Amino acid sequence: MAKPIELGLVLEGEDAKEFFRNERNPIVSKKLIEMFKRAKKINEQNRS
Repeated sequence: MAKPIELGLVLEGEDAKEFFRNERNPIVSKKLIEMFKRAKKINEQNRS
């Protein structure tokens, strides 16, 4: 049986607050949208 993966990242204080703020209100920029479009295109080109 496989061993469970132990997560090593723990956010505390202001880092944790910022993480949860970003989870509630993600910022989507034009640059981010273009990045996802490019990733989708690359994925479609490399499907088996």
